[in-house]
Amino acid sequence: MNLCVNCKEGTTFLSSREDSDEAHTGKYIFEYVDKCIEDVGPQNVIQVVTDNASNNMAAAAALLKEKRPNIFWTSCAAHTLNLMLEAIGKQPKFKGVIEKAKAFTIFIYAHHKTLALMRKFTKKRDIVRPGVTRFATSFLTLQSLVEKKEKLRTMVTSDAWGECKHSKSAKGKAAYSTVLSMSFWNGVTLCLKVFAPLVQVLRLVDGDRKPSMVFLYGELKQAKEEIKVAYKNVEANYRPILDIIDAKAQDRLDSPLHLAAYLLNPYYFFKDHNIEDDSMVMDAFIACVEMFFPNDFQLQNLVSNVELLKYKEKVGSFGKDVAIAGCAHNDDNYNPGGWWSNYGNGVPNLKRMARRILSLTVSSSGCERNWSTFEGIHTKKR
Repeated sequence: MNLCVNCKEGTTFLSSREDSDEAHTGKYIFEYVDKCIEDVGPQNVIQVVTDNASNNMAAAAALLKEKRPNIFWTSCAAHTLNLMLEAIGKQPKFKGVIEKAKAFTIFIYAHHKTLALMRKFTKKRDIVRPGVTRFATSFLTLQSLVEKKEKLRTMVTSDAWGECKHSKSAKGKAAYSTVLSMSFWNGVTLCLKVFAPLVQVLRLVDGDRKPSMVFLYGELKQAKEEIKVAYKNVEANYRPILDIIDAKAQDRLDSPLHLAAYLLNPYYFFKDHNIEDDSMVMDAFIACVEMFFPNDFQLQNLVSNVELLKYKEKVGSFGKDVAIAGCAHNDDNYNPGGWWSNYGNGVPNLKRMARRILSLTVSSSGCERNWSTFEGIHTKKR
């Protein structure tokens, strides 16, 4: 087991434990995590992020909640999004397309002759693009096939293909039929239209470019809208996909932190004030206020009923043209935490809470990357 610490500056390796002989019970995981929290300082910890892959992890979360009620335990968004994509990929309309694409690429790479032929027609560009997960590899490969569609169709109708002995096998004939099938290519196009918005969210949460808590909920909502468009807004077609997304996201990507970050990100809120009419969002915000200012009803009241209202109504610095322009675009220059530093001085308590929430990560993948580096340095090579 290994633990890392994440802050707005990035992810840093904290601790590792060689425990292959130990049973990973909820109590065991809790004690290890709790000790590290004590080492860092409980006042400095807002959340613990894990992949939540087992019941033991859930048991550990329950124990931590009992001892440290003001620390959140959240699921890894990258892990959840991968599960989401895999579940969608198992739907019959997508599964058949992915399996045909996989069979085609396996056939091409299984023989020196077909591989050389493919590279000749694609100008030495491969059709398989490895990703960090099995699904990512499938998605990137579908993208690659579309990019080389005409070259592949030219290849399988060439004399060189007909002269290749492997093209006459059952798998060779199947490869030929796949590449010339319009229904296959239409299926690939639909796959990419449905998967691309979610893959974009996955890239956001799996990267280190900027904190992701502040964008996850809003970008996932946007991805769902793009999927509706992919199905021309026909609910009977898009509803099964959205149901999978909602089921996987429930209790994983809709915690009080996720929803409060959505409300406190002016990039979303200043464009859509209806966000404050969402009872889930407002309940989440209140839950965060109670966690950040425990046992201080006077301060909770000030933040919830006075300071938040100033943000909602763009009072003071919030209403300045430069403040509104500064959060209008989600580009590399936009830093929500920095925005609050600049314009939140009139609401000091809400500003402090917002900056802490908006600087959070949503994934444990940064910990995995740091662990790989640590392991490479400290593991004895045989």
